[in-house]
Amino acid sequence: MGLILAIVSAICYGSASVFQAIAARRAPSSDTVSAKSLMGVFAQWRYLLGLALDGAGFVFQFIALRSLPIFLVQAALAASLAVTAVLAIPLLKLRLGTIQWLAVGGVCVGLALLGVSAGSENADQPSWTFRIGLTIAVPVLALLGLAAIKLKDPLRAATLGLVGGLFFGIVALAARSISDVDFVDWFSGPEIYTLVVAGGLAFVFYTIGLQKASVTTVTAGLVIGETVLPSVVGVLALGDTTRRGFIPVAAVGFALAIASSLMLAKYGSLEEPGEPSGATGKAELQTD
Repeated sequence: MGLILAIVSAICYGSASVFQAIAARRAPSSDTVSAKSLMGVFAQWRYLLGLALDGAGFVFQFIALRSLPIFLVQAALAASLAVTAVLAIPLLKLRLGTIQWLAVGGVCVGLALLGVSAGSENADQPSWTFRIGLTIAVPVLALLGLAAIKLKDPLRAATLGLVGGLFFGIVALAARSISDVDFVDWFSGPEIYTLVVAGGLAFVFYTIGLQKASVTTVTAGLVIGETVLPSVVGVLALGDTTRRGFIPVAAVGFALAIASSLMLAKYGSLEEPGEPSGATGKAELQTD
């Protein structure tokens, strides 16, 4: 059931990406990032619909994290790029080339390998030091993101995407750190507040990246940030494991799923037919 919910979460996130990317590209262009330019994105119905889908995706992700290792859940979320690519066919009249279809297949095979190799998540509660460390990481990453806005592309694009992805990674780690006690007790520790703030900042920096930088590079950075580091932390600090003897299978599955997702990163920049081409043109999307 946890794996099913992780896949449903990926479907929600992948669908949201289509609407959010279009909203970012349709917003009035500006030479500087400001509250006004961001509101031009946030106020569009497409972005709000994407936000609602993201909210649903997070609920399914949160439940999945209660029973599955972080490396499996986060790899499934990276597979949302495959969902985005496939949805581009009926919604935006784009077609996938041979390489893109192979990447979609690679995502599916990678997730299948992870699914058969993953063990249960560790039921032990993370230490207080770990939970405080997550909280401290939020303002540190926020400062890094603000500094990234002033950089030049492609470094700006990669850094904004990475910061957004790391914030999403903190969301996953914080969700995993919340104890299975009464709902009221959730608010007695720092995890729930870390989760909310990190989630909001993840959307902010990702949106800035979509609007002001190369979307392909931003999305690639996002995938790396939200999968690799949180998965490593889950194994080293939270006790995530594979089934006995399945470590090589899990490693191959994780690498295949993430590599295939990175091949599909360009589909974070989808545009409606007839729109001006953005950082990556439609011709690029329609070729191998």
